[in-house]
Amino acid sequence: MAGNPSFFSKSFEHLSLQDRINFARHLSLIIKAGLPLYEGLKIVQKQTESPVLKKVVDSLIVDVNNGKFLADGLAKYEYLFSGFFVNIVRVGEASGTLSKNLLYLADELKRSKELESKVRSAMIYPLVILVATIAMAGFLVFYVFPKLIPVFAGMNLQLPITTRIMLSVLSLLQHYGLYIFGALAVAIVGAWVALKNSKAVKYLADKSLLYMPVVSDLVTGVNMVNFTRVLALLMKSGIKIVEAITITSSTFNNEIYREALTEAEDEIRKGGQLGAFLESRRHLFPPLVSGMVLIGENTGDLTGNLEYLAEYYDQEVDLKLHGLTALIEPFMLLLMGAMVGFIALSIITPIYSISQGLAS
Repeated sequence: MAGNPSFFSKSFEHLSLQDRINFARHLSLIIKAGLPLYEGLKIVQKQTESPVLKKVVDSLIVDVNNGKFLADGLAKYEYLFSGFFVNIVRVGEASGTLSKNLLYLADELKRSKELESKVRSAMIYPLVILVATIAMAGFLVFYVFPKLIPVFAGMNLQLPITTRIMLSVLSLLQHYGLYIFGALAVAIVGAWVALKNSKAVKYLADKSLLYMPVVSDLVTGVNMVNFTRVLALLMKSGIKIVEAITITSSTFNNEIYREALTEAEDEIRKGGQLGAFLESRRHLFPPLVSGMVLIGENTGDLTGNLEYLAEYYDQEVDLKLHGLTALIEPFMLLLMGAMVGFIALSIITPIYSISQGLAS
């Protein structure tokens, strides 16, 4: 892994937020204790349990031993750490505040992890309902229904439309199920690889999220948290606004916001204000953000206003997540009832017809 990462590595290797937090925090404490960076990396390598991080640290040890900067070694693994991470380390090495900057990174990544945990927690209940629905439907379709098919065939009944649909679906799955599930698996993996490696596909996916009802507000909120918090941290570290915006744009997962900040950087280089630019992109940046940024630029307290916005949107995202969960839960319950009800109707209706025939 000392060379350039392969296409496979970039597509499938992953470093969790917790691994990145541990790396930054442990290395910060070791450097603060006065140990050389080379020795610190060796200690981190022994402590980590992640195979991916072990290989990365191996490469970093070689690079640092050869006289390279830590940021240069990390730059090869930007797809694992992010441009933000690499640039904060680079600034720390240049200014002699590497330990402090690594601690900043650990704290920032911890906040990102908390935000990610909120999103995942909000989706747990709907996913449980979905899995339960699929499991119940699968039990009825593949276990109960096949046992009743010979009974229906022997009675020579005119089967209702719901039962005939179920028979057709079952027949299709029996004959082509392997191909269907195989094609689905290939499509999912292909979509994943395309999202990781094709900017055009990623751009289209990110743009579609911004136009989806309910979801678009959540996406905007999450990106505002990222934008304001990262920009505030960079400016607090002494980085000039143009460079800070360049670094901030590299931290966005959403290509639309990344492109917008690249345009903002060009505008500021020409002498424009960040707040004025954000105001011209109201479909991406809410009026509150552009207004507070303008006030911060005019009063000289941009960092303080950005920190306020970060806290505000963090709370907003929390509220929106609860609202989204409250919206999804009844929908999932309705879907579960509809699926199970359709299958049950397909089974019960013929049985009822048989019992009516026997009674008469």
